[in-house]
Amino acid sequence: MEGVEGQGSGPPAVSRYTLQPTRLASEDILFCVDVDNESLVEMKVAAAGGRPYTRLDSIKQAILLFVNAKLTINPDHRFAFATLGKSASWVLKEFTSDIDSVVSACRGIAVDSPCGHADLTQLFRVAAHEAKKTRAQNRILRVVLLYCRSSIPPQHQWPATQKLFTLDVVYLHDKPGPDNCPQKVYDALVEALEHVSEYEGYIFESGQGLTRVLFRHMCTLLSHPQQRCVQDDLDIPKSLTKKSATSDSAPTDENAVVVSSQ
Repeated sequence: MEGVEGQGSGPPAVSRYTLQPTRLASEDILFCVDVDNESLVEMKVAAAGGRPYTRLDSIKQAILLFVNAKLTINPDHRFAFATLGKSASWVLKEFTSDIDSVVSACRGIAVDSPCGHADLTQLFRVAAHEAKKTRAQNRILRVVLLYCRSSIPPQHQWPATQKLFTLDVVYLHDKPGPDNCPQKVYDALVEALEHVSEYEGYIFESGQGLTRVLFRHMCTLLSHPQQRCVQDDLDIPKSLTKKSATSDSAPTDENAVVVSSQ
């Protein structure tokens, strides 16, 4: 049989797709922790000895778990700390991968007094300044904001053309009520994230007061900004409940072998 023009008489050639290897930049991660009085709201778990376990306590533990995991992935990541009262203030200005310095700075964060409004402008200004130094070292900067105010939307004045760092947000809040408006606060946080983020920034919220929810969110934030999908496509962590329900509803094969757990 004669070959048809444009086709070979043999098996068709298999086209191969290759992805060129690239090195992910090491991160400088600035944690900014809300130190308003609402950070002292109790979680639905007690510490050892029955002592109340606050949002700030759980945030500190979640940060330390995050740092240990991140350094296990890449020991070259570095961390710094700031707090958010009415504006942002440094706690640990020099980025470091020394775990003792990280633990000391994290544990030293404390709530002083009610803060009222929250202005993110200084935080963004500091982050942009640090991002320029970070870029000069072939690294990238990320800000992780942990916010706890249920009725005070954060404000900022920042040009939309300056996107020098990535912003992630974890928002712990009360349930909606006459005295608070967490949805309005959440919307303001989303707007700020989209306004400043260089790469895909993630925002997570919880009004349940459960530490495991906070830890799950922090585990998701371990993802490197240069490797992320858009948050709408995020399907992790998988729900074990849904998986179990799917398994239970699957048709049963009469000839299937049942393995006893006894």
